[in-house]
Amino acid sequence: MRYRDDIIFRMRKPVIAGNWKMFKLLQESVDAALQLKPLVANANHCDVVIAPVFTALKTVADRLEGSNIQIAAQDCAIQNDFGAHTGEVAPVMLKDAGSSHVIIGHSERRQFYGETDESVNWKTMATLAAGLTAIVCVGEKLEERDAGNAETVVKTQLEGGLSGLTANDLERIIIAYEPVWAIGTGKTATPEQAQEMHGFIRNCLNESHGNETAENVRVLYGGSVKPDNISTLMSQPDVDGALVGGASLEAESFAKIVNYK
Repeated sequence: MRYRDDIIFRMRKPVIAGNWKMFKLLQESVDAALQLKPLVANANHCDVVIAPVFTALKTVADRLEGSNIQIAAQDCAIQNDFGAHTGEVAPVMLKDAGSSHVIIGHSERRQFYGETDESVNWKTMATLAAGLTAIVCVGEKLEERDAGNAETVVKTQLEGGLSGLTANDLERIIIAYEPVWAIGTGKTATPEQAQEMHGFIRNCLNESHGNETAENVRVLYGGSVKPDNISTLMSQPDVDGALVGGASLEAESFAKIVNYK
């Protein structure tokens, strides 16, 4: 952040990303995207990203071509080389389908599908190699927070997920802090809790990659973000946007979050 005459100028352009998870068939995805398009057409203050299911990526990307809405995939393979990897989708294929971003290491992938810090690292490197932006997710469970281990958990995930990456690599990485206890539960970290962890994440990046890199990496908050709490979250100096779940499924609701200003 840069301060002048008591006015806050945000140096990092915010990102509002909608993770549609495993919702919406193809036509529903197209309809929702086209409904959203005019509602956020004037949102020049932030980057707007939506993440449909794999089967809708190409069609939605084509229908939104020329708009200010970018497309993210919800996961990817750990490699870009073609071969005997049944069921996997390489980052280079996602780019070919119109994606510009990939969500990596979402808590649901970690909890239900065996994602590890090591696989997050591999997927992040593959995503960058394909020329895409990686949205790397970190966050603690409720029992980890209650035990006083939230920062330790998040730091371990950061170090593992970003292992071997350079300051130049981090120019195409976005971090999403998603406290697992606040995802789909209706609970939301207070603005102060979000700021505390986002500030901690930035300090970790400072330690690993230097102050300039840490100040430029965008850190999003994800965890029951809604139209009625986005403004207070965005008022925090180290909160650079949101990774939105359920509230991104309806165009009007998501547009209100995008147009928080």
